[in-house]
Amino acid sequence: MSTSRISVVALCVLATMVFAVMPAADAQTQPVTPGTQGDVAGLVDIGGGRKIYLECSGQGSPTVVLVAGLDSSARYWTDDLSAADPPRTMVFPRVATTTRVCAYDRPGTYAEVGKELFVSRSDPIPQPTTFMASVSDLHSLLQAAGIPGPYVLAAHSAGGFMSRMYASTYPDEVVGMVLVDAYSEFLEPIFGPKLWPKLVKLNAPDAKPVQIPGYGQAETIPYASGNDQMRQLTKTSPLRPMPLAVLAHARPFALPKDPKLTSKVAEPLLLKANKAQAKLVPDSRFFYAKKSGHDIHQDQPALTAEAILQVVAGVRSPDTWYSLQACCRK
Repeated sequence: MSTSRISVVALCVLATMVFAVMPAADAQTQPVTPGTQGDVAGLVDIGGGRKIYLECSGQGSPTVVLVAGLDSSARYWTDDLSAADPPRTMVFPRVATTTRVCAYDRPGTYAEVGKELFVSRSDPIPQPTTFMASVSDLHSLLQAAGIPGPYVLAAHSAGGFMSRMYASTYPDEVVGMVLVDAYSEFLEPIFGPKLWPKLVKLNAPDAKPVQIPGYGQAETIPYASGNDQMRQLTKTSPLRPMPLAVLAHARPFALPKDPKLTSKVAEPLLLKANKAQAKLVPDSRFFYAKKSGHDIHQDQPALTAEAILQVVAGVRSPDTWYSLQACCRK
């Protein structure tokens, strides 16, 4: 399974699709300039002739930064991609009622809104890229846009892996974290020497960049390519004690037919890997999303937002986090 939306054919399909770019902002938003409050959306120059799309809303501290999964744009946090009628309140606007929240598009990401696909609003870059390059881009973006810390990083799938790298690289900036069905290096030892190669092979298409017509290459980071770097980072700069919430999916992945890597075999191992992340710091909270597949932030946006807001409350009042362990199984 992929570190993003778990589709081994998704990138191959992209080459035949027509992409659109929705406006970066509506009449209610302002351009992103350092210190601007209220709703902002637009392109931020991060240096080197590159611009990245960023949108922010709400007021208060800490600032929640939403980090999407591999090849997924900010729309996974802001828009109801299910085209539900009436539309649901998604994670971004729900969190914005309590604190400042920001989301951004990495280069080459995209989202399907209804029957249309919308490409990243950020400048394309040559692919494949690396987890650490994505970390560097996020840091440059937050600095260039003047987004005040400290940050709570709320991240899905491969974005969770990036966020842990960010927290180890810039430990003074991160005070809380929410890992939403996040990829981790723990999968490798948990799946073991017989099943791990099968999992890597299943995700091998992630290593092949695909050209998006009229844009550039789709985001590509080879599966498991950051595992050794993460292990080194956790040795030299482990995650600091902080409010941490970990969310795990309950609905099984649909896997290709392989008698040795069925959903029945894989799902307990995936759950074990999520629980291992909950042990990264003391007193973490674990949420088992019973109504969700991998995209918990789309399947259960209210649950995801609740986990984020619990972490925000824990950052603001640490005693409430460590003295009261809320019942977190939903």
